[in-house]
Amino acid sequence: MAVKIQTSSGLIEISNEVIATVVGGATTDVFGIVGMASKNQIKDNINEILRKENYARGVVVRQEDNEIAVDVYTIVSYGTKISEVSRNVQEKVKYNLDSMLGVTANSVNVFVQGVRVLPD
Repeated sequence: MAVKIQTSSGLIEISNEVIATVVGGATTDVFGIVGMASKNQIKDNINEILRKENYARGVVVRQEDNEIAVDVYTIVSYGTKISEVSRNVQEKVKYNLDSMLGVTANSVNVFVQGVRVLPD
């Protein structure tokens, strides 16, 4: 499924993989995020931290009217305030989607799937 945007020049289709990559990149840039988690942990191995090429497995994109809803599955660093990190993820994802793709995110739901202690 793709997000469709009608402009005066024609129709633009943006695939969910592109949206997932933008969302994953924005998410991993936020301080306190260790990595992306799989949305289906039992099937994909519960402790796996997704690499850049697998962002789509940690992001769910749904189209609702002319806007989208995004679910982001993350792993946070131990010692960070989870509510602040999650709010920063929401703000950065909304900003990046709007500035890079011209897509408005109706909602960005952040699911913290784990906490990781990082070595010093």
